[in-house]
Order: sequence, then C-alpha cells, then structure tokens
Amino acid sequence: MSLRMPLPAEDFIPTRYSLLSRLQNWDDQDSWKDFFDTYWRLIYSVALKSGLTEAEAQDVVQETIISVSKNIRKFKRDRQLGSFKGWLRNLTRWRIADQLRKRTRVAPAEMAVAADDVTGWETAQIAESVGPESVWEDEWRVNLMKVALENVKRRVKEEHYQMFDFYVVKEWPVAKVARTLGVSAGQVYLAKFRVGALIKKEIRRLETCEIPIE
Repeated sequence: MSLRMPLPAEDFIPTRYSLLSRLQNWDDQDSWKDFFDTYWRLIYSVALKSGLTEAEAQDVVQETIISVSKNIRKFKRDRQLGSFKGWLRNLTRWRIADQLRKRTRVAPAEMAVAADDVTGWETAQIAESVGPESVWEDEWRVNLMKVALENVKRRVKEEHYQMFDFYVVKEWPVAKVARTLGVSAGQVYLAKFRVGALIKKEIRRLETCEIPIE
C-alpha cells in the first residue's frame, strides 16, 4: 500500500512520553485502561493457543496484567530485561505455565507418574504446551492491527472508514464500493490513502507505547 498523501498536523502526532512511564503511577486509571484495551486480546489469544480453556485464559490475562503492574518500575530501570514486547511475552508465558502447573497438581492419583519424576514431567508438558515464539509474534502483529483499526475508526469520519473497510479490508472492487456508497472512485482512493496512512502511524505508536497528543 502506497501512503504518500499529506496528513493534517493534528493527525496522531506522537509524543516521546511513553505509556510505560505513565503506568508507573498505579492510580493513572486512563493509562491502565489504554494498556488493557491494547494488550488483553493478545494475551488471551496466546493463552488459548497454548491449550488453555477460556476460564484459564481469562486468569492468564488477569495475572499477567497484575505482573506488569508489580514489575513495570523494575522494567523501566533495568534495560537488560530487553524490549517491552519480549518482556510482556515472558510474563505471559510464565502465567500460562502457572495454569498448566495447576493442572498437574489436580491430576488424578492414578496417573502413572512417579513422585520423583513429577517435576521433569511437568516441565516437559509446560514447555510443549506454551508454544513457540512464532505464535507470540503472529498474535502480536494481528493484535496491533486490530487495535489500530479500532482506534483509527473512532477518530475518522464514518464514511471515510467505511470506504477503507470495503475497499481494503473486505477487498471489494473500487467500482462496487463507489456504487454502494454513492461516491466517486477518486474518493475511495483518497480514503484508502488517508485512513491507511493513519493506521500505519497508529501501529508504530502502539509498537513504541507512545501516547498521542490530544
């Protein structure tokens, strides 16, 4: 998608003030809501793909968010913990592992696992079930796109987003979009460029946890 159309100055101009910095204030409910709205589906989806039930996946979301709140200050101080994406991935995997360990603790006694072998068996099961890093990477990209689409949809005119949705997302021919919405083909192309550019910008903002200037 070629995105060369000039954008108004007010369109999602990012600031260097990071959402992660604001999360250090546990009373900043708006920032925590922004964080939850951005990442809960990612955590939930990865948990489900690791073999957890819906109830277990919901617990993983809750416990991962709690882990972030407890450790966000440490993450901001210690850059050796790596990128935020990698750090969140590790927190999520550990909480998934916690759910899998709970299963082993309530497993029926007739399971033929010797007491001395429980730790090794448990570890192997967890390692197999949590899944490869590629699952996280795939879900990370899908989640950011969904969140970016939702955020941009709320901030542009309904008719402009509808043209973009029909033409780009649903892949309707431009003539069908124009005929259905009663607009010209040029308007459809313009909506594609404008909304597409905003979505790319929003994805970059989400990746760096920046906050848009209102």
